[in-house]
Amino acid sequence: MTWLEALILGIIQGLTEFLPVSSSGHLELGKAIMGVNAERSMIFTVVVHGATVLSTIAIFYKDLLLLLKGLLKAKWNDEMAYIIKIAISIIPVAILGLFFIDEIESFFSGNIRFVGIMLIVTSALLALTYVRKSQKREITFFDSLLIGVAQAAAVLPGVSRSGATIATGLLIGNRKELIAKFSFLMVLIPIIGANLKNIVSDETVISTSVGIVPLLVGFIAAFITGVLACKWMIKIVSRGKLIYFSVYCFIIGLIAIIMA
Repeated sequence: MTWLEALILGIIQGLTEFLPVSSSGHLELGKAIMGVNAERSMIFTVVVHGATVLSTIAIFYKDLLLLLKGLLKAKWNDEMAYIIKIAISIIPVAILGLFFIDEIESFFSGNIRFVGIMLIVTSALLALTYVRKSQKREITFFDSLLIGVAQAAAVLPGVSRSGATIATGLLIGNRKELIAKFSFLMVLIPIIGANLKNIVSDETVISTSVGIVPLLVGFIAAFITGVLACKWMIKIVSRGKLIYFSVYCFIIGLIAIIMA
């Protein structure tokens, strides 16, 4: 992988991690178009996902500090309840990561037709939010589990994590501004955990042909574009403009299927 390919893929990751268009799907498409070996560039995928985690922390650091202060009080409060909801949302994806990691990684093999089909699935899910009237429901413990199931489904390339979780929250009636923030905060621990797992895995490090410079370039590109995309997405959700991304995912999905 060259530094230019890493720059392009890093920008793709940063933009699409927060926009409801599937970052993993776009990364797979980008690798296929540029001829980057999908299996040997797995560590690059992990690194740029880590960059978008830092983007999330940079945007929501005040909220994270409030949650930490509430946790340190060691008594039941709103912050403690919120942390438990996030913990509940992590359960489905944690089960997949612990027991089905080989099956998950098998999907990241450059199968463009599958990515296209999943992008169309994402399109359909986003389209459903267009016909759903805005609700003012708070996120409950059960809601967090349902949103967590949506996040688990988004391990498939082509299914947007932010799209799946935000759309699920909107469909069950959660407030727009609440579900957007919850969607971005709930992904922190799963991605950090995945990164740590791959960092300590000698097999993953040895099997990659990606050099240090491309990794660094991709990381920086993903972080900067991630910060911009995260701020943009919060505004998009509050204005209820997800239908445009539904159309986009449908078109890109069809193109991917034709390419295949």
